[in-house]
Amino acid sequence: MPVSIYAVIGLVCYLIAGPFVGGLLSGIDRKVTARMQGRFGPPIMQPFYDVRKLMEKEPVTVNSGQDFYVMCFLIFIIITGGLFFFGENLLLVIFTLTTANLFLVIGAYSSNSPYAQIGAERELLQMMAYEPMVLLTAVGLYMTTGSFRIGDIVAGVGLDSGGIPLQYLVGIFIGYLFILTMKFRKSPFDLSLSHHAHQELVKGVTTEFSGRTLALIEIAHWYENVFLLGFVFLFFPNGTWYMAVIGAAVALLAFFLEVFIDNAFARMKWQFALKSSWLVTITFGAANLILLYYLRGLM
Repeated sequence: MPVSIYAVIGLVCYLIAGPFVGGLLSGIDRKVTARMQGRFGPPIMQPFYDVRKLMEKEPVTVNSGQDFYVMCFLIFIIITGGLFFFGENLLLVIFTLTTANLFLVIGAYSSNSPYAQIGAERELLQMMAYEPMVLLTAVGLYMTTGSFRIGDIVAGVGLDSGGIPLQYLVGIFIGYLFILTMKFRKSPFDLSLSHHAHQELVKGVTTEFSGRTLALIEIAHWYENVFLLGFVFLFFPNGTWYMAVIGAAVALLAFFLEVFIDNAFARMKWQFALKSSWLVTITFGAANLILLYYLRGLM
C-alpha cells in the first residue's frame, strides 16, 4: 500500500510539534487549575522552564538501569505516537503503548524505593483497569469501519454516507473518556503518579527520578497526552474536512473536561478505580459492542 503524503505529514508534525503541544497543554492545565482554585497560577510556558531547569541539574540516579528504562519509555512513547499519526494499525499502537508503560514500571521497581515500588504496583493496577476499555475502543472502531488501520478510520472507510463512528459507539466513547482520566493521571485516579502535593506517595513511580531523567519522563508524558487525545478524534472523522475539525475541537474539549474532573473530585482508592473502570467497561463498552453486533446483523 503506497504511503500517503498525509501520513508522512502527520508523523513529522507529531515528532516535531508533539512535545510543544503537550507542554502547552500542561501549562494551560496548570493555569486553569490555579484559576479554579482562586490563584493566579504560573505562566503557560512554565512546564518548558521546569524541563529546562531539570536538564541543567547534575545527574543523580540510584542505579544505571534507571536511565536505560526511562529512555526506553520515551522511545516507545514516541514510536507509539508515530505509528498513530502515521495511520498504522490501532492494535499495534495499543501494544506499543503498553510496552512503554511497562518500561516505566520496571524503572520504578529498579530503584528499590518503597514509595516508587508502591507507585509501580498501582501503575500496574491502573493498567489492568484501563486496558480492557482501550482494546474495546479498537474493536468498536473495527466493527464500525471494517479496519484497524488508523488511516482507513480517518478516511471513513466502511461508514455510511455522512456517518461517523460516534453514532455507533456512544457507549464506547463514554467509556474511553472515563479511562482517559487514568491515562492523564488526574483525580480521582492519580494513584501512581500525582502532579499535586496531596499525593501520599510523594511522586509515586517517579519518586527516585530526578534531573535529566525526570525531564525525559515529563517530555514522554507530553507526547503521550497528544496521541491520547488523538483517540478521541477517531470517533468523528468520515473523510471530510469539517468532521476532522469537529473531531479536533471535541478532543480539546475532552482535555478541558479532564482538567475540570481533576479539580472537582478527590482522589479515590485503587479498589474503586479497578472496580469502577471494569463496571464502565462492561456497562458501556461491552454492551455497545453487543448492540452494534446485532444492529449490523439486521442491516
